[in-house]
Amino acid sequence: MTILEKIVNFKKQEIAKIKAEVPVKKLVESPSFKRTPISLKASLTAQDSTGIIAEFKRQSPSKGIINDKVTVAEVTNGYLDANVAAQSILTDTSFFGGTMADLMEARNVNSIKPILRKDFVVDGFQIVEAKAIGADVILLIAACLTAEEIKNYGKLANDLGLEVLYEVHNQQDLDKISDLDHKIIGINNRDLKTFKVDLEHSINLANQIPSSAVKVSESGISNPRIVTGLKEYGFQGFLIGENFMKEENPGEACIDFINQIR
Repeated sequence: MTILEKIVNFKKQEIAKIKAEVPVKKLVESPSFKRTPISLKASLTAQDSTGIIAEFKRQSPSKGIINDKVTVAEVTNGYLDANVAAQSILTDTSFFGGTMADLMEARNVNSIKPILRKDFVVDGFQIVEAKAIGADVILLIAACLTAEEIKNYGKLANDLGLEVLYEVHNQQDLDKISDLDHKIIGINNRDLKTFKVDLEHSINLANQIPSSAVKVSESGISNPRIVTGLKEYGFQGFLIGENFMKEENPGEACIDFINQIR
C-alpha cells in the first residue's frame, strides 16, 4: 500500500465519523459560511503578484517534524509582511499535524489574502466544511479521485463560491480533469505514491495545460532561481511550505526568498 492509499483510507474513515457527529446544517449556519471568499486566481494573476502560496506545515510523512515551535498567528503575520499571493494551511491531523483550528486562526489574522485548505478531499462534506471554517480555496488531488468525483466536487466548491486548485502529478492525472480552460492547475513535483521530488514534472506537464489556465508548481521549490525559471514555462503560482517552515522564523525566510525573486 502506498502512502497516498494509506492516507486516503484513513481519511475516509475519519470523515465518516465526523459526518455522523456534525450535521451539514450546523456547518452552513457558521458565521464564516456567509463571507465572500477571496479569489486565488485574481491574486495569482494580479500584475504585482509575488505568485507565492506560502504554507503552514508542522510535519509530513516523509520528513517527520518540520517545525512545531512557531504559532499559526506568527507565521501568518510573517507571510502577510512578505506580501504572499496566498496562504496554504494543512488541516490533516494524523499525517501532517494540522487542524481545522489552524485555518480558523489564520483566517482571524488574515482577512486580505486567499487561504487554501490543504487536505485530502474524499467527500463533499469536507468542501462544505472548508467554507464553514473560512477557506477560500480547496485542493482536489487527481491521484486519489475519479474523473467523476473531480467534476462533482469541483462543481460543489464553485456553487459554494470556493475556488479549486486541481492537483496533478502526471498525464494520467491531467486526463481526469474535464475542460482545463480557466482552471487553476497545480503540478505536484512530489510523487504522492513515493514522496520523491522531481521538478521536471512541472516543466514536462506545462505544455499540456492551456494558457487560459493558471499554472501552479508545488513542492520542492527551495531556490528563488527555480521560480524565475518556472515563470518562463508560464507558471504564475508557486506553493512553498517546507522551505520556509524549516526555518526558525518562516515569515522572515519568506520575505528573503521573495526579495530575491525580484
